[in-house]
Amino acid sequence: MTPPPTGRQPVSSTAAAVGAKIRLRRQQRGMSAAEMARRAGLSKATLSQLEAGNGNPTIDTLDAIAVALRIPIADLLARDADTGPVFRPGTDAEPGEVSRELLRRISSGNSLEIWRLRIPPETELPGVPHATGTIEHLLIATGHVTAGPVDAPQDLGPGDMLAFAGDAPHFYRTGAEEVDITVVFASPIST
Repeated sequence: MTPPPTGRQPVSSTAAAVGAKIRLRRQQRGMSAAEMARRAGLSKATLSQLEAGNGNPTIDTLDAIAVALRIPIADLLARDADTGPVFRPGTDAEPGEVSRELLRRISSGNSLEIWRLRIPPETELPGVPHATGTIEHLLIATGHVTAGPVDAPQDLGPGDMLAFAGDAPHFYRTGAEEVDITVVFASPIST
């Protein structure tokens, strides 16, 4: 015998994930539920239901929430990124044409640091593990390097991109030439 309906919709994994992201971003900004609801033009009860993973918000509702939080709407919908490693080989551009490539999306809720790392030839540099949840992104400008997690390093050349968990042991090793790397650290903003 099936139990009688309670009038409540079952919580879907997508609704629960979106609700958790709304609540997390609101809390990260130190915003009360009442203030968030006011900024988004929603009732406090509606916001509470959405944060609990109940309901089925429209795109307009999610857009209003994203604007109130000052984040792209995609940040509310995107699943958490794989911690990697994620390897994107460099590609050639057609002569005379502008080329744009999305290499990696980093959602809000992260503190970003961009560094330039230049390593001389024949050098091995151990990477110091960073804060828990940090993702390290390497974009090779010039030279060749073997880099990444100690258990899954990659051989990288100009234009290659590698993203991996920066909170685990990692290293960089150059060969006969100097390497120039742009490094982006994406660390979760603690609440």
